[in-house]
Amino acid sequence: MKEISKLLDNNKSWAQNVEKNIPGFFRKLENQQKPKFLWIGCSDSRVPADQLIGVMPGEVFVHRNISNQVINTDINLMCVLQYAIDVLKVKHIIVCGHYGCGGIEAVMKDQTPGLLAHWLENVHDLMERKGKPNLDDMCELNVKLQVRNLTLNSLVRKAWERGRNLYLHGWIYSISNGLIHDLCITRGRKEYDEARCAAAQRPGQP
Repeated sequence: MKEISKLLDNNKSWAQNVEKNIPGFFRKLENQQKPKFLWIGCSDSRVPADQLIGVMPGEVFVHRNISNQVINTDINLMCVLQYAIDVLKVKHIIVCGHYGCGGIEAVMKDQTPGLLAHWLENVHDLMERKGKPNLDDMCELNVKLQVRNLTLNSLVRKAWERGRNLYLHGWIYSISNGLIHDLCITRGRKEYDEARCAAAQRPGQP
């Protein structure tokens, strides 16, 4: 099991290097976790959250799944959101997809057997609504959809209603050059309050 032994050896070297460069880092880390960011990303092994944004352990709370989905019936994600919002008090939730996403490509090629088809059902619906765009455009549209799903999430909305400055961001990562692109779709309490006021003022509304 040389592959497994190598991972353990790598861990030992990493821990030693961190302690050498930042004495007392792990003792401090043991006693607190106060990340400002929740990262909702893809499970793809080429998209490791902390390395992409250059942060140390303890700085970002991470949830990853196939094609960075925000499904409001996903108990795993709902638990992560509740803990991040109510306990850790994160200020930013980042949905980060990536170009060339295998899950998105599988949907576009109609190659999603079994549970994968169910998991990516809303991606399939999105593709049909948008007239089957190219893969990179579809990856961006997927991120935008997941951010929209967050704006509809009861945990996020309750935080906004309590006056929390919680911001939602949509990013996409390019594996070909290592850069993250901001899709400029940030949403926060201000946008939520404005939308509620606009809805209340529409003619015919009670």
